[in-house]
Amino acid sequence: MSTQPHIYRLEGLSCTNCAAKFEKNIKEIPSVEDLQLNFGASKLTVTGNVTIEQLEKAGAFDGIRVYEESYRPELGEKRSFWSSRENRATVSSFVFLLAALFIEFGTAAPGWVPIVFYVAAIAIGGFSLFRTGLANLIRFEFDMKTLMTIAIIGAAIIGEWQEGAVVVLLFALSEALEGYSMDKARQSIRSLMNIAPNSATVRRGTELATLDVNDIQIGDTMLVKPGQKIAMDGIVAVGESSINEAAITGESMPKHKQIGDAVFAGSLNEEGFLEVTVTKRVQDTTIAKIIHLVEEAQAEKAPSQQFVDRFAAFYTPAILLVALLVATLPPLAFSGDWSEWIYRGLTVLVVGCPCALVVSTPVAIVTAIGNAAKNGVLIKGGVYLEELGRIQAIAFDKTGTLSEGRPAVTDVITFHSYTTEQVIALAAGIEQFSQHPLASAIVRYATDQTIAPVATTGFRSLTGRGAYAEVDGQQVKIGSPALFGEHEELSQSLCETILSLQQDGKTVVVLGSEDKIYALLAVADPVREVSASTISRLKAMGMQRLVMLTGDNAVTAQAINRKLGLDTVEANLLPEQKLEKIRALQKDHGSVAMVGDGVNDAPALASATVGIAMGGAGTDTALETADVALLADDLTKLPYTMELSRKTLTIIKQNIGFALALKVIALLLIIPGWLTLWMAVLADVGSTVLVVLNSMRLLRVKE
Repeated sequence: MSTQPHIYRLEGLSCTNCAAKFEKNIKEIPSVEDLQLNFGASKLTVTGNVTIEQLEKAGAFDGIRVYEESYRPELGEKRSFWSSRENRATVSSFVFLLAALFIEFGTAAPGWVPIVFYVAAIAIGGFSLFRTGLANLIRFEFDMKTLMTIAIIGAAIIGEWQEGAVVVLLFALSEALEGYSMDKARQSIRSLMNIAPNSATVRRGTELATLDVNDIQIGDTMLVKPGQKIAMDGIVAVGESSINEAAITGESMPKHKQIGDAVFAGSLNEEGFLEVTVTKRVQDTTIAKIIHLVEEAQAEKAPSQQFVDRFAAFYTPAILLVALLVATLPPLAFSGDWSEWIYRGLTVLVVGCPCALVVSTPVAIVTAIGNAAKNGVLIKGGVYLEELGRIQAIAFDKTGTLSEGRPAVTDVITFHSYTTEQVIALAAGIEQFSQHPLASAIVRYATDQTIAPVATTGFRSLTGRGAYAEVDGQQVKIGSPALFGEHEELSQSLCETILSLQQDGKTVVVLGSEDKIYALLAVADPVREVSASTISRLKAMGMQRLVMLTGDNAVTAQAINRKLGLDTVEANLLPEQKLEKIRALQKDHGSVAMVGDGVNDAPALASATVGIAMGGAGTDTALETADVALLADDLTKLPYTMELSRKTLTIIKQNIGFALALKVIALLLIIPGWLTLWMAVLADVGSTVLVVLNSMRLLRVKE
């Protein structure tokens, strides 16, 4: 019977070759049924009965540490430099190398004395390297450590002890730098993991206790003081306060929360005391879902990474063949010096190490996705990150995307000396019993203006037209102009006023009785304040086509577009028609993004090259279904996301091009003998460091 998968977090997983070997070692444990290793997130999922000790033994060759999934490193937690066996070995190797150089060039000691120190430097600094490399060599597994082991042993055989010691030292430094760089790239996830506190004060009955978040249950009441972070998702039961959700959504402005409002784990309570009823377990909170999705996204291989992996599979054997030919062909065919050409063959092996090439894509992808998550944008995988960089056209849903998605009263025009307060009180008195969105807008307006609804009786809804009720014994109606039919006060000038409001994209509601029209109320779905500036920024970035796809009427859609300046407006569309429009855009422009609310327009979102959901952080549908989710429901994040993806594409191309170009140049320098063994290692280390530093530039991309 299969056991449930168990998730572990890893430390010390520094390179893709090490990850592959670690994965292979775990598969050899008899009780392991299945496993998934996420290199980017440094996370391991194992199905089967296995202990942490067994897993750490499988990773002992690289000093990999294994922890339970709940393990969260404390911010600022630092390990001693000397606690690392690799660091101690590297420093010791460096000391022996310096001693050997001093003895060889600064004293008159016999020639064998510095060799002893060179051998000590090689043995101490390269012990873990040789152990892995020789084991791989026996199994004919040719990875980076195998190539380096052959090169160093070859250097010792031909008497290049100094070169061998320098190569060991430089390789140890490169391993440390690669581990450090990947750790920096993973910091974005670690910072997400530390957003929510590990414990909270909980009241159960009359008792208060500080509990670990893993022990808090749904229905518990958390007490949150001003200045404290909220530990779990929940609903405010007592109190009100300003809550800063920037850590979750990237939105800097605090939100006012009161009884009945949802709050998220990791958000900061700024001023008031709150009692919060817990609604989700720790593994189901919004921040936990975001972390999980970001980690899964980093495990997804982008197209360029898949290319590099396929290329590397042929590249390493090709380098071995070239090195063999360089070492043997000139001596055999042209009577070249064996020692000289073996040395050059070994140099080819060192130059051929694909370190920079292998990390060129994953470190950029991990960094970019982590940066996006910290800024309130969830990108579900490297493939979507790359596709975003190629987008040439964007289609927008209107309601809830370009507009607020919630109708609001925009105009109140009164007649017969009625005041705005009077007509709103009358309208709210009738509409408070209705479930229609326009009715809700009027009731909200009354509440916002602190206008109390008048008392009404005999409410009745007239489907598709409006409603009426009794006010002080008189029937008062509210609804569409059609409800008032041939009303004597529905004059031509009044009809022209109604038509003018409708042409501005507003829905007109008439309030009146059998003998009088009291007022016209215009209701509209307001355009988001940031929509126009976002469209302008996207045009400035060179987007070829920006389109609105809406099921609303053409008059309303065109009225909104006069404020936005989109290239095309398509109105009166059913969901399947939106899908057809997306496919037509793809034929004309190739890569197309669709921006919607994550709930509606599912076919169009799914059909687009990249589906982008305007989903608040608590919207499960947006988190689960979209390729990209804008967690703050903030349209300004879209240009930032496009810029980040384009920058990522550029950096990946730079990394791959630089890594390959440096290899070619180094190989050409070997032929005339201008490149030494230690220079080859330095070139390889340098290229890896530069590729990583270039990828780190993605951390500087801001909104």
